[in-house]
Amino acid sequence: MKAVGRFLKDLRRNGAMLLMVLPGTVWFLLFAYLPMAGMIIAFKQYRVSRDGFLASILNSKWVGFDNFKFLFSTNDAYIITRNTVLYNVVFIVLGLVIAVAMAIVLSEIANKRLAKVYQTGMFLPYFLSWVIVGYFVFSFLSLDKGMLNQILASLGIDSVQWYSDPTYWPLILIVVFLWKSVGYNSVIYLAAIMGIDRSLYEAAMIDGANKWQQIRHITVPMLKPLMTILTLLAIGRIFYADFGLFYQVPRDSGTLYSVTNVIDTYVYRGLKTTGEIGMSTAAGLYQSFVGFVLVLTSNWIVRKFNKENALF
Repeated sequence: MKAVGRFLKDLRRNGAMLLMVLPGTVWFLLFAYLPMAGMIIAFKQYRVSRDGFLASILNSKWVGFDNFKFLFSTNDAYIITRNTVLYNVVFIVLGLVIAVAMAIVLSEIANKRLAKVYQTGMFLPYFLSWVIVGYFVFSFLSLDKGMLNQILASLGIDSVQWYSDPTYWPLILIVVFLWKSVGYNSVIYLAAIMGIDRSLYEAAMIDGANKWQQIRHITVPMLKPLMTILTLLAIGRIFYADFGLFYQVPRDSGTLYSVTNVIDTYVYRGLKTTGEIGMSTAAGLYQSFVGFVLVLTSNWIVRKFNKENALF
């Protein structure tokens, strides 16, 4: 009875706050936790039933781990895993460094109106769909009308068949990804920088610290908790690839599969060919499980060095 009374007392005291988080809680229950029951499809040979979705799940044949074998039964398994992981490692490292650097640069611009113009210009690519970005890249790399090939022709250099030569595409994909995403991440870090107590910088200037010393000993240490959290979340999705980046930008060119094929595009092409929904569900479950393990491992490592910067 005491526990119930204490619970009701806490409920009355925090009722307003609980009411504010109720919509978010309901959203997560409906669209994040409730669909997790569909993981069972990963272990079934899913077939559509006329009696509805639930009947389709229950009546489908149980096949165990057969759906998971699709990811590892071909010679492409190593390629798609390598591409997915290596690209994401580069995206995480360069995305962190460049986003933080750009946020610091924007915070140091004295003319705030000019800073907002730069900030808006960096932020706009984030809202473009990968379809538009794909055509934008094509306008540069087209064999006949591409801007880069026209520049090469004016210099007396032979045109490059960009969509047939995989040599350049790791660099192209990295540049395109950073161009589209860095602006969004830099705004997050810029907001954190704006929240740093300005008296810390004033005290540092009185002690004779220059701008670089202020950034090194005040700005970066104050950003470390946010940098750690965002990096841990990014590590959790290291087995996921941005489908639009690897499918739309290379225009699904078969000659580029060795450097553009990742788990998501591989599963999509397999789903188009076989129509096996269970296979795609198995791939998603595999990605989520590996990401969950990586987040726990990374968080454990962070806790060993600094408990305050860990997620939990």
